[in-house]
Amino acid sequence: MQIDKIRGEQIDQLFQAILELKDVEECYKFFDDLCTMSEVQSLAQRLDVAHKLKLKKTYDSIQQETGASTATISRIRRCVDYGSGGYNLMLDRLYPELQNNQTKNN
Repeated sequence: MQIDKIRGEQIDQLFQAILELKDVEECYKFFDDLCTMSEVQSLAQRLDVAHKLKLKKTYDSIQQETGASTATISRIRRCVDYGSGGYNLMLDRLYPELQNNQTKNN
């Protein structure tokens, strides 16, 4: 994993803090203090792009729907297909029906 390069107490503290959040409203409060609006929007856009890739949407439709560049979409595609599995883990939990559909299609 690439993130292993920066693994340490500060990163552990950040991830532990995120795990302590109880609901979406707490997430809004924490991320409002932690990140700029642009940073939060970028993170949300990346997850949305990953979701649309899992839905087998085309790069053109993803670009139109999310505003993400083709370079961003391509990078996220590599992560979804060959990364650490984080996108797939989270998308499978958020959208279990996607996992079921992919199992049927394979």
